[in-house]
Amino acid sequence: MPQSVADHLIPRTRIVEAGGIPTKVVTAGSGRPIVLLHGSGPGVSAEANWSDVIPDLAEDFQVIAPDIAGFGASLGPEGTAYGIKLWVRQLIELLDALELPSATLLGNSFGGGLALAATLRHPGRVDGLVLLGTPVGTFTMTEGLRSGWHYEPDEAEMRRILEIFSHDPALVTDEMVRQRYEASARPGAQAAFRKLIPEPGPAGTPVKGVPEESLRTIEQPTLILHGREDTVIPLELAYRAARNIPNADLKVFGNCGHWVQLERPAEFRTEVRDFLGRLK
Repeated sequence: MPQSVADHLIPRTRIVEAGGIPTKVVTAGSGRPIVLLHGSGPGVSAEANWSDVIPDLAEDFQVIAPDIAGFGASLGPEGTAYGIKLWVRQLIELLDALELPSATLLGNSFGGGLALAATLRHPGRVDGLVLLGTPVGTFTMTEGLRSGWHYEPDEAEMRRILEIFSHDPALVTDEMVRQRYEASARPGAQAAFRKLIPEPGPAGTPVKGVPEESLRTIEQPTLILHGREDTVIPLELAYRAARNIPNADLKVFGNCGHWVQLERPAEFRTEVRDFLGRLK
């Protein structure tokens, strides 16, 4: 491979001002732009969710993976009002800063919810959606979400939470635990997550995603990917999304938890490539 092409595929990090937040962004590749939106939870970041995905997708697409405001290295000053309005604004201003009229949004969990919210508010900026383990409608808070809300920096607890997310605990390595723990220990690292979902009650705490009636207005082609054994965002929510988004296809992965991109990487890449290849 020529050196210039190899350099072109190397992920690079930059800081972009978006939504009033100095936003850390990893970019690589060229072609159709695809924005990778990470999930929530202790110690999460774009690199934690997507580092194994970016180089491969960059062979065919322009890949943009930001740390969403309040997560990773994109922490706002003390008192920042984290919430969906800020997150959508940050995403749209990021597209503006990168001079992208529109992009395909690929969101994992909370990132999928953000992708849906951005599509509803700015439909002309989104040409397609890929949703992984994405919450929609109202559902009962799961143990994974409950544990994330109560989390305080502790390596053993970090491992326990990460093992809830993965169907196979062997996927959770010592290095993954260490990196996520260190990121979670930064001041203010939990503030955004605790704005995202309600404080857990004794039992049956409801969590609200994008309402089903709003999903019916989404016209963009949509690919929904979900792990059959996902105990963080139950599989029923994927069926709920597929029933309500008019142009949606659903792929369910067996022996897979909340992290399709990490647990079934080859199939994930194939499904995403095939989907993007069908977009105009």
